[in-house]
Amino acid sequence: MDDISTGILISLLVLLIVISGYFSGSETGMMAINRYRLRHLSKSGHSGAKRVEKLLTRPDRLIGLILIGNNLVNILASSIATVLGLRLYGDAGIAIATGVLTMVILVFAEVTPKTLAALYPERVSFISSFVLTILMKVFYPLVSFVNFITNGFLRMLGLGAKADGKDSLSTEELRTIVNEAGSLIPRRHQHMLLSILELEEVTVDDIMVPRNEITGININDDWKSIMRQFTHAPHGRMVLYRDTIDEVVGMLRVRKAYRLMVEKNEFNKETLLRAADEVYFIPEGTPLNVQMLKFQRNKQRIGLVVDEYGDMIGLVTLEDILEEIVGEFTTSLSPSLAEEITPLTDGGYLIEGSANIRDLNKSLNWALPTDGPRTLNGLILEHLEDIPNNRLSVEIDGHHIEIVDVADNMIKQVKVLPAKQPQASVNS
Repeated sequence: MDDISTGILISLLVLLIVISGYFSGSETGMMAINRYRLRHLSKSGHSGAKRVEKLLTRPDRLIGLILIGNNLVNILASSIATVLGLRLYGDAGIAIATGVLTMVILVFAEVTPKTLAALYPERVSFISSFVLTILMKVFYPLVSFVNFITNGFLRMLGLGAKADGKDSLSTEELRTIVNEAGSLIPRRHQHMLLSILELEEVTVDDIMVPRNEITGININDDWKSIMRQFTHAPHGRMVLYRDTIDEVVGMLRVRKAYRLMVEKNEFNKETLLRAADEVYFIPEGTPLNVQMLKFQRNKQRIGLVVDEYGDMIGLVTLEDILEEIVGEFTTSLSPSLAEEITPLTDGGYLIEGSANIRDLNKSLNWALPTDGPRTLNGLILEHLEDIPNNRLSVEIDGHHIEIVDVADNMIKQVKVLPAKQPQASVNS
């Protein structure tokens, strides 16, 4: 090396620093690239993405190749810097060369290229993958030897060189990705995707029409009353029962009943019973994602929810489940949340006691507990452990609630005051 001129050594040193920066940036870019976008681009035929994906199938080999190249370059650069230091400054040049080279490598071969690669991982990875693919073939024996040693140490520690599994995402991770998608996904679509992810956490009990709110046709009523209910049916399907709602005999399809009436030119109770379908029962606690698949498999659109004793506790339709995803329909059997909430001039709300707590939390951005009762009435009764009188005030999780109307052992209506509004009196 003594025969090589100082100018050539400086040029070689600059080249080695550039190569070191390439290896450093390549390592960061390869490790920082979005694996899901990479997979998408690879399936779309992007040649750079295919090269990167192939290199990342064995990250131990890729890291081994990059570190071998980087260390060889840095050691050679250190040797050249030492020779230059001795030539220019004598014995003191060794210390000077060490300090200067350390700063140069840190700035130009480490921090700068790695920062650039972290900001633009795709550009850096796709470009560098071409060179790395060639180097992998050239240095494959050396890389394999180094990996054999390092993998042996990993096995001694009870670890493996390969990843534990695929790049799978949990529900919470998917929810975070959707929330952070920003303008890439319209807000309404984000809401729908998040609602789909929440289907497994919501059961039919949370969205069903309660038993006391189910309306239908009593087949034992007089014919005029039945005709009046039938002709004014608000929905395409109705419950047929005998005397009490507990004795359901079928689910009436209004359109089918009309067709039979036209074909047979008669309309009586027997026509209604012939038009009725067999009752479809749903066990309480069934998650919505499971029930939606059951509706599809059984070709059903409506079912009665029963408890462990076989008693009916509510009614669920396919539309109710779809509303959890896309929002409210006008054909819902239960009243909409907008019908149950009346905003007040003082910033409070007048709310029906039958309002669903989950719907209130979603609509008003509240945080009322949902691990117990499902309606506002049930929540207040559980809190008080008694059926209250009118105008009683309570505070639940920071929400000031004034009971306005109580009837039939139920809280019919409450007034929820603004969170910062002082309360006149609190009784519990």
